[in-house]
Amino acid sequence: MATKRYTGYRSFSYLEAGKDYTEFTPSADVDRLPEHDLGLTADELARAERLLTDNIAISLHDHPVRLPQQAKTELLQWNREARLAYGYEGLSRSGLDAVFDNLGWGACESRNGWKWDDVITDLGMRWCDFAHQDYVIRAESVADIRRAHADGRLAVVAGLEGAALIENEIDRLDVLHGLGVRQIGIAYSDANSLGSGLREEADGGLTALGRRAVRRMNQLGIAIDLSHAGDRTALEVIEASDKPPLITHAGARGLWNTARMKPDEVIRACAEAGGMIGIEAAPYTTVSPRHRRHTIESVMDHFRYCVDLVGIEHVGFGPDTFFGDHLDLHHVMSQKWGVADTIRSGPEFETIESVAGLENPGECFRNITRWLVKHGYSDQDISAVIGGNALRVLEKIW
Repeated sequence: MATKRYTGYRSFSYLEAGKDYTEFTPSADVDRLPEHDLGLTADELARAERLLTDNIAISLHDHPVRLPQQAKTELLQWNREARLAYGYEGLSRSGLDAVFDNLGWGACESRNGWKWDDVITDLGMRWCDFAHQDYVIRAESVADIRRAHADGRLAVVAGLEGAALIENEIDRLDVLHGLGVRQIGIAYSDANSLGSGLREEADGGLTALGRRAVRRMNQLGIAIDLSHAGDRTALEVIEASDKPPLITHAGARGLWNTARMKPDEVIRACAEAGGMIGIEAAPYTTVSPRHRRHTIESVMDHFRYCVDLVGIEHVGFGPDTFFGDHLDLHHVMSQKWGVADTIRSGPEFETIESVAGLENPGECFRNITRWLVKHGYSDQDISAVIGGNALRVLEKIW
């Protein structure tokens, strides 16, 4: 298994743990769980490795931080410290060339969502950590992603799950762009001043301020994410935007009927506008009728559904994973994130301890590529869905 140009750096090693900052024991970013066996032959494994090495792989949505081992009791305090250890070693084994790292997590710090200062602090802490190592680079353009691939490094694109933090200040979008943010979600589940989130019973659609925000993001070159937007809001964003939209992490409601999944109408409209959908893998999201136990197999059911619906050129992956126990995270954040409202209101599913095969950012794209090889996809199609499609769309947005 090839690794990128990683030299062993650990987050915040330029400071003294316990003296300069509060130390939490992070989850392992390598070998926390046994490797998932997809049953490939040696030749198939070699082909998958070649495809990852030769082509650019882009995760449209992940959280590549190492959760605290004691997430159930320490998560909120750890998050408020804003000094989140990055999974550098795990990422170096992932095969990824670029990852959209979404900060803020939608609604974590207060009852009303992350505030401006919280997100700026999170972003600054992340960039400070990056500045002390030479494997990860801050990516603000397609050229940066291509450079990372050529140099054996990882391009990290800063994104935000929702736009609540701009409040009614459109110029804050300019500030965020200036600080390196290149992707923003319209709303994170709850409604904000721009539009409605997916857990609102009544979707009011895109507001007048939201239309101004869409125009400004188009002008600046900020990708607009519809993953947590309500259906009407998503459709009105697509209509208002001059640039292709992204659904960075979701699945198909036509396959699994929950609010967290996107209906055919939204997926089609996104594709017709030149955008794409990244298939989600967070626990209990992309379950399927054929595979009610959430694993890579149910996730790939959503992939196949979306490919059949809009064509393979409009589909990619945004696994939405962490290094550490994602279910512990859900248990702590369920009320704030609306997990019960947007996932458990749907069909019955089997309980799991982890999403087998797609549990963390270090394994997702390697296993996705292996699954595609095992199921007979061509080199061209595999190259497209692991990164080529995302590059094409981003070139139109940025």
